[in-house]
Amino acid sequence: MHVWEGDPPFRIDQVATVAAGDGYNATRLDLGTHTGTHIDAPLHFVDGGATVDSIGLDTLVGPCHVVDATAVAGQLDAAAVAGLELPPAADRLLFKTRAGALWERESFSSDWVAFTGDGAEALLALGVRLVGIDYLTIGDEDAHHVLLGAGVVPLEGLDLRAVEPGPYTLFCLPLKVAGTEGAPARALLVRE
Repeated sequence: MHVWEGDPPFRIDQVATVAAGDGYNATRLDLGTHTGTHIDAPLHFVDGGATVDSIGLDTLVGPCHVVDATAVAGQLDAAAVAGLELPPAADRLLFKTRAGALWERESFSSDWVAFTGDGAEALLALGVRLVGIDYLTIGDEDAHHVLLGAGVVPLEGLDLRAVEPGPYTLFCLPLKVAGTEGAPARALLVRE
């Protein structure tokens, strides 16, 4: 599993086993809140911002559109966003980029495609409430400030390699960890 450089590594340990005479099996799981597929809450970049447990399911579950951004060679700035085929209005957009291939590498890579501040501003004009991307970051610090400052939920670390662009229903179910700036999530797409 790829982990952002500097974040806690993913670790799983068996702490009790039936085979060892414990009478039950139990596992310990250690990971950062931004491990694998996860959401960011405003607190991630906004001091005193809202936390994961305050994000409603009405933002995380509902119609979404997977956007084909695989032709974007650089970053998703305003010009790149303007060149994409986007629905005229969308609550939830997931971006499939060339960075999806990074999942095939054995470890973290910094060769991702992500939003810049002005690219994030372009998304706000569409009325988005959730924006997803197929690697570990939605964008640079400016993009995070724009999106999180507007209450938009970034959904990061998606694996969209086998997903065709188009309309879906998104079920994004993060761990409801009180007081945190992020949380691992299970994200499922159902074809309309």
